Amino acid sequence: MANENLDTIKGIVKTITFTNPENGFTIAKIEPEGKRGIVTVKGTVKLLNEGETVVFRGYWIDDPKWGKQFKFHSYESVQPSSLEGIKRFLSSKYIEGIGPVFAERIVETFREDTLRILDETPQKLKKVPGLGRKKLKSIIDGWARHRHIRDIMIFLQSHDISSAYATKIYEKYGDETIDKMRSNPYRLIRDIRGIGFIKADQVAQKLGIALESPERVRAGVIYCLDDLKDKGHVFVPAKFLIEQTAENLDIEADLVIKAIGYLKDHGDIVAEDDRIYGIELYTTEIKVAQHLRLLAKTPLHGFSPKPDEIEKNLDIIEKSRGFALAPRQREAVKTAALSNCMVLTGGPGTGKTTTVLALIDMFQRLKLSVVLCAPTGRAAKRLTETTGREAKTIHRLLEFDPYRGKFSRNEGSQLSAHVVIVDEASMIDTELMASFLNAISSYTILIIVGDVDQLPSIGAGNVLRDIIASGIIPTIRLTEIFRQAASSRIVQCAHRINSGKTPFTDNQNSGNFFFVKKYNPVEVAATIVDMVSRRLPIRYGFDPITDIQVLAPMHKSETGVSNLNTLLQERLNPQRASAPEAKKGAWIFRQGDKVMQIRNNYDKMVFNGDIGRIVKINTAKSSIRVQFDEVVEYSGSELDDIVTAYAISVHKSQGSEFKCVVMPVTTQHFIMLKRNLLYTAVTRARELVVLVGDMKALAIAVKNDQVSERYTSLAERLRG
Repeated sequence: MANENLDTIKGIVKTITFTNPENGFTIAKIEPEGKRGIVTVKGTVKLLNEGETVVFRGYWIDDPKWGKQFKFHSYESVQPSSLEGIKRFLSSKYIEGIGPVFAERIVETFREDTLRILDETPQKLKKVPGLGRKKLKSIIDGWARHRHIRDIMIFLQSHDISSAYATKIYEKYGDETIDKMRSNPYRLIRDIRGIGFIKADQVAQKLGIALESPERVRAGVIYCLDDLKDKGHVFVPAKFLIEQTAENLDIEADLVIKAIGYLKDHGDIVAEDDRIYGIELYTTEIKVAQHLRLLAKTPLHGFSPKPDEIEKNLDIIEKSRGFALAPRQREAVKTAALSNCMVLTGGPGTGKTTTVLALIDMFQRLKLSVVLCAPTGRAAKRLTETTGREAKTIHRLLEFDPYRGKFSRNEGSQLSAHVVIVDEASMIDTELMASFLNAISSYTILIIVGDVDQLPSIGAGNVLRDIIASGIIPTIRLTEIFRQAASSRIVQCAHRINSGKTPFTDNQNSGNFFFVKKYNPVEVAATIVDMVSRRLPIRYGFDPITDIQVLAPMHKSETGVSNLNTLLQERLNPQRASAPEAKKGAWIFRQGDKVMQIRNNYDKMVFNGDIGRIVKINTAKSSIRVQFDEVVEYSGSELDDIVTAYAISVHKSQGSEFKCVVMPVTTQHFIMLKRNLLYTAVTRARELVVLVGDMKALAIAVKNDQVSERYTSLAERLRG
């Protein structure tokens, strides 16, 4: 475990044990100044060479395998003070042009004045025996280069930039680093992944950049626009953006208006009436509308099935499948067979899966090839299981190339399938839908399937809802609950919630939906931990980690995601004396932990919301290996991309299905208690739902049918 009392250690680098050239993570052995023995240090560093004298700042850790080590978060190269130290330093690889022989001669010639001579009057090196003109130039140039790089790294770290980010910044800007930083530190937001407006603004203030500077205000506008995009908005009303930016930056609104005008003139944003768009989302939304309108008005190509042929095929499908389709389901299949694009929506138990099976059979009988896909790996896996046919994620279907950061399937190389069926469409945001539609030919039939009453996508937009609201795409909504599903308390309660009725709370033993009344938030959290770790596994045989998922409306509070994760981790996977751990920010990771990816990583092909298990922790390299569909390794700043996932937010659960869902329902989460959030949580469960909390909070959630407003223009663009 780490002892995070900050400390400083100074010493000569003896050996470099390990270095990762991609992220700069390094393990080295140093000889501390004034002490005997060797110390292992590890952290992120741009330049470190054997023989160099360095001051490391960080804290001591007790590694279960490697013992006591020093983990540094910043470092500073300093000039050695002893003659032996100077000799080692000059003979290291750190200074180009000087080897062991000339290091010895230089130190013998100038003694303690060696480094001052190199800094101030390097031409005096001519006095060194055997040093010719060419060698002299090589040494002077090498020393100057060393000084320059050292000055840059000191400059960056003096402005509270960590070693890891200092390395990235230097790699980006090189010798121009200091000039570029002084002229406009806000360029870091665009150029360095992981540095946002807040960090860039802190650096700018240390550099003396005025609060009213045009660069700061422009960056602030983009920051606010991006922040609102992260909340799901495609555009922002101009008045709202002006007020928000002025408040966040503590400046006058007139400065924001000028900045918006500048950004508009330079093509960074788009102003349409009183709406402000980021340029990429503006273009993306227009493309989605254009593609869908084209599909809607394009007649079927290559075949024209007659209504009686469709009816005959439906009869054959029902007989071969052994089920009878409801009238609305038959209508959906007929509509799909006669349209170039269709939406199929409906809640749990209304027969979406059965209808999809009938659709597949119909298209096969019409001699049309069918491709299945979904937004996430979990949703694609479910679709594969329910249909018996391979379903891919949209990214795999479109052959995403992580090296280019683009899809190989696009307008120039579209999918060749006759029919594409995409499930869980409520999860698809505007940007992903644009890429998806780019790869769909107007000769392809597109079937969009999803539950429009669930929460919208995590990314910007409300695509499924807007498509249905536009009225230009034929839409079939399934509402009849089938007999087998109707016997499930989960299905019954989901539909009661969706229609504004309180779910059953009588806790019938034969049911699979339970409400446990607890009023104190601390007691709610304790009950959830006991339910997950002991009571439900004993009664139902559930694995507490793989079968049960705790969902919470918010991250903060005693019953929020963060606290529940801490409590559940300590109960289900506590610290063990001999087991390795990794720490990143507020998170402690242990082997066996359930973890979740929280942002898309196209290099590793893991995506926002993917859940896996930690299979190995390498403390020497500070790396973690996580089993998703495949094993993925994380190290350094990549660890920011994963969090423990014993409890996750309802939003992150979209597209997933769990055997059992346990959820707190308390007034602590008042701001998030909404009908579609509760409905989404309940419909994530396959076998059991347990809500823990008070009836008042449950009633608030059921009655609050206000869908959080998202500023989007897609429905209007589709209509007009």
